[in-house]
Amino acid sequence: MGERVEPSALVGDTGHVVQRRLERCVAALRRMVDDGWFDGHEDTIGMEVEFDLVDPLGRPRLINDAVLTRLGRADMQHELGQFNVELNLAPRRLEGQVLRECEADLADVFDRSRAAIEGLGVRLVAVGMLPTVSAEQLTVERISHNPRYELLARRMRAARHRPFAVRIADGCEPVEFSTDSVAPDAATTSLQLHLRVPPDRFAAYYNAAQMIAGAQVAVAANAPYLLGYQAWQETRIPLLEQLLDSRRLKDVRAGAPPRVRLGDRWVDDPVELFDDIVRDFPPLLPTMEAQDPDAALDEGRAPNLRELRLHNGTVWRWNRPVYDVQAGRPQLRIENRVLPSGPTAVDMLANAAYYYGLLRAVSDSDPAPWDQVPFAVAERNLHRAARDGLAAQLSWRGVDYPVDRLTREVLLPAAAAGLDAWGVDPDDRDRYLGVIEARVRGGRTGAAWQVDVVRRLQERGLERIAALHEMTRRYVEHAHTGAPVHDWPVA
Repeated sequence: MGERVEPSALVGDTGHVVQRRLERCVAALRRMVDDGWFDGHEDTIGMEVEFDLVDPLGRPRLINDAVLTRLGRADMQHELGQFNVELNLAPRRLEGQVLRECEADLADVFDRSRAAIEGLGVRLVAVGMLPTVSAEQLTVERISHNPRYELLARRMRAARHRPFAVRIADGCEPVEFSTDSVAPDAATTSLQLHLRVPPDRFAAYYNAAQMIAGAQVAVAANAPYLLGYQAWQETRIPLLEQLLDSRRLKDVRAGAPPRVRLGDRWVDDPVELFDDIVRDFPPLLPTMEAQDPDAALDEGRAPNLRELRLHNGTVWRWNRPVYDVQAGRPQLRIENRVLPSGPTAVDMLANAAYYYGLLRAVSDSDPAPWDQVPFAVAERNLHRAARDGLAAQLSWRGVDYPVDRLTREVLLPAAAAGLDAWGVDPDDRDRYLGVIEARVRGGRTGAAWQVDVVRRLQERGLERIAALHEMTRRYVEHAHTGAPVHDWPVA
């Protein structure tokens, strides 16, 4: 959920001053785009991977402080719940054997962490929704010991003026509950894919990412269970869209946008997205930095725009625009947030290969496909895919397809061409896209595997909760072999 923020850094009773600073940050960003500050661009990728901490029986272990101390890794940090941690892979050029290198790094984290933390009775697991987590472990008292999370939970509750409500009625089993905090967000973990993009190509890449979000989720779903109920194949999507909705009832009636969504239109440039978040959302974490963005630009320095970056971190678009400064040089990135974590390193790199390849192929298309499709189609595809997974029907360029046919006949060949355009190693291209093809051919995503195993266990006489615990224990064991999920046994 972002960088550390101390309560003392917030400013009070000066909302109009903070709003004006945010508007000046957006104006500074516009000036940078117009004046060529992003010249010298390189195509680089980055990945954030969220993990859960579980005991040998697959139950959550709320000891991320101790785990992070034991691991001692600068690239790992707290996430929202005390049983969550996050890994940040270093940025790399999108070329050659980059996918294989990322897989090796991820596999190394699994291997090294297992040896380092087994004495704590805990293991890392990558799963979109931890099936064994209970309501008692999703309370504000179980939020990580990072002031940002406690602050954000408190500020969102104050902004909403009423309990948070979740109602998922159209899944396999209905789920409905209310809560006084955003703590149930800790039940979810994700794989977040970054791509650095130049301003003149930002709109094309961003619109392409919006178009393919449903296709990504359909083949990668890994979150079928919430609080013991089988909901959607990728339950993260509806849960977060409802749980992180800070609008008051009057805002909902007025048509104000929620903080979590795909969007409402195709875009023309990156700055309009930052302008939207400043205009549409009051800051939850209002700060005022000493650095004046205009003064920094006048002095020839890239402004950090920290107020804008912090505000952007409290608006959870499924594809999020990112402004950053590294080594004194500004950059723009697209952060793809629709994917669940897991199940294994090879599965996650297969999901990444599919995304980056398809993104390039769609963004290079002429004419631009988003000019021929209403934006509402992309949003509908995302929710169909999240609900039904590999059984979904998705619309692509005006034609409805079953996911298996769309993926194998249209999207996988496009993704292969896109990876070729990036200069990705052909053997790696075939290996990772082959994982996606095998999943689709066998009907076996992480979500499908979980549901199949639980069903079989229940048929043998186990109650649902016991079946979820046994399934999660097996999931952890299979994941630590490194084999892709389509090869896991269900018996």
